[in-house]
Amino acid sequence: MFRSLAGINYRIWFVGALVSNVGTWMQRTAQDWIVLTELTHNNATAVGVTMALQFGPQIVLLPVTGWATDHFDRRKLLMGTQAAMGLLGAGLGIMTVTGVVQLWHVYVFALLLGIVAAFDAPARQTFVGELVDKQNLSNAVALNSASFNAARTIGPAVAGLLTAVVGAGWVFLINAITFAAVLISLQLMRRDQLNPQIRSTKRTGLIEGIRYVRHRPDIVVIFIMVFLIGTFGLNFPIFTSTMASTVFGKGAGQFGVLSSIMAVGSVIGALLSARREKPRVSLLFAGALMFGVGCFIAAIMPNFWLFGAALAIIGLFSQTLMTTANGTVQLAADPAVRGRVMALYMAIFMGGTPIGAPIVGWVADAMGPRWGLGVGAASGIVAGGVGVYYLVRYRGLRLRVLRGRPAFIMEEPEAARPEVAAA
Repeated sequence: MFRSLAGINYRIWFVGALVSNVGTWMQRTAQDWIVLTELTHNNATAVGVTMALQFGPQIVLLPVTGWATDHFDRRKLLMGTQAAMGLLGAGLGIMTVTGVVQLWHVYVFALLLGIVAAFDAPARQTFVGELVDKQNLSNAVALNSASFNAARTIGPAVAGLLTAVVGAGWVFLINAITFAAVLISLQLMRRDQLNPQIRSTKRTGLIEGIRYVRHRPDIVVIFIMVFLIGTFGLNFPIFTSTMASTVFGKGAGQFGVLSSIMAVGSVIGALLSARREKPRVSLLFAGALMFGVGCFIAAIMPNFWLFGAALAIIGLFSQTLMTTANGTVQLAADPAVRGRVMALYMAIFMGGTPIGAPIVGWVADAMGPRWGLGVGAASGIVAGGVGVYYLVRYRGLRLRVLRGRPAFIMEEPEAARPEVAAA
């Protein structure tokens, strides 16, 4: 499960990323809470707009972010993006502590953070390939997800407590300090032990990545599923904040607890993925369907703690889905275009938020938070249906009766299948 940690560079990266991830989750929680309860009157649409501004640049800057990842030194690129995000966190923190922050200020900082993150995300995802060998890539991706979600069990709860006691501004300042952990880890790495990246010499940028993906139905189906769930399903700041405040009448502390509870399920999902030698496509499709079922269960829960239990289930299956998707795409993509393929992946995964978050926020405002969760449930079920269609058309999935019992079998010859992990 932890085999990637045998390498010194990955161990250094893992520790630095874990510290920074705690700060990131603290800032996300505090930011969503002050937008919902301090800068507006429980306006879920405003939270959705903040998310849209933060993730929208993933799409707008797509022509250059993947190109930059494939052409520049990823370690140096990450040092620049991490330093910039730390400065932005400090700026928002100072404005909040001094009491001058307004809603439009948060919008501006969210947009600036989104621009920097658009360059950071594909570089960070593909940099893992320089820290471990190919046979451990899937394990390293899963451990990264475990680190991200382990921080999610700590960050939101701490942020909720600090927001209630000293205010959100100090949470933002603490997050700014945590970026130093990643910068130090990048500086301490043994550069002679890094796996050199294959840099593309072509200047076609995004077009080359699109041409490559277009001929890979195994990657296309993952992109479609990730778009559906990333756009309409992974709007947890809206789901949890509105359910906590308007349905159950809870405060900032309990809101943070909900995020931490969901993160427990996510950590379990990531660690289970780390145990597998290769990502399994069947888990991708099953994870999508179960994510939808989990959102439906959460939407009908009658009290706070049962809702929290349902969130843990959602966390488990959403993380299984996303870890499997990330690992499958990285292993399937040619190293020379991996940066651009992952930029497309991250843009589809996070860039759908500007579309989905305001819509889900409006549904939560107009019809109630439970209906917002219903939108998430529908996204998982539809994405699972897309996966089943792919299996039927490209993998020869058929329902047959064997020994008097119904069974699903793959009738397509092994040689005809795309070069991804078998179901």
